[in-house]
Amino acid sequence: MPYLDSLSEIRKFITECTKAEILWLDTEVADFRTKTPKLSLIQVLDDPNDMSGERIFILDVLEQPDAVKDFISSIMINENIEKVFHNANYDLKYLGSSKKAKNVTCTLEMAKKIPYHILPLRDYKLQTLARELCNFDDIDKELQTSDWGRRPLSDDQIEYAILDCIYLAQIHQALLELNEEVSPDPQTDDIVSLTTRYKQIEDQYKILNSEYEHLQERLKKAMQAQNITETSDFKLSSYERTTVKVPLGELVKLVEQGIEIDFPITLTKEIQKNLGENLEQLNVDIETIASLRLNPKKNEDDF
Repeated sequence: MPYLDSLSEIRKFITECTKAEILWLDTEVADFRTKTPKLSLIQVLDDPNDMSGERIFILDVLEQPDAVKDFISSIMINENIEKVFHNANYDLKYLGSSKKAKNVTCTLEMAKKIPYHILPLRDYKLQTLARELCNFDDIDKELQTSDWGRRPLSDDQIEYAILDCIYLAQIHQALLELNEEVSPDPQTDDIVSLTTRYKQIEDQYKILNSEYEHLQERLKKAMQAQNITETSDFKLSSYERTTVKVPLGELVKLVEQGIEIDFPITLTKEIQKNLGENLEQLNVDIETIASLRLNPKKNEDDF
């Protein structure tokens, strides 16, 4: 576990990192609850098989703004290097922003895309994924909110910083495997087995979905009737949707008055019907969107 805190050491390491195809990255931030948070550490792992922490480099950049700039310019905006984070949007606030950073992979977003029946988790926190996907036990996240601005850092803080990178790499590998499982090649996917499974759960889905919607409506009505806005499990909220409408003739009057109004109007089927043959006189822009729908066929047994 190399700990680098001098500008020359960090710059030398950054140069080495530019040769990598993929890096697993994490950050620790000092004073993150204040209006002036400050990047404290950048943890870098270049070998996902490292479970000891020997290949995890900790860059102490608390007082090294030039090192952070070099890391951003050499690593973060380098399209040839894949950068893996968990909850990347948070880290990117301190590493060049999501607009500048290139080739970034976020394990949080990867996990969200896995269907719930494959990855049935209530949340996608790093510790949750590490525990459920990779069988890590005794994960302590209390040090996440410790004082990352003090120096020297405690041994526990260093260990925490190391473990987060190990968790990240293992989670990433597990999610890649899951992604292959849920996203096979459509050209070779087994339609027969998919159909069989679909038919097996079709009735279960209808029953559960019906009960789910029924319970939801009853809960809303009961909470409203009993003047309860919040329970330990639910919060009842209301919203209003306001629609502003104007006769087309009113807009025409504004145009006649010289007010510049030029924007496309979606012609619904009803409007097209009302226009009739006049529609042919208009310069229309036709946009066609193709979509697929799976329609179950009626079997003889259904009659």
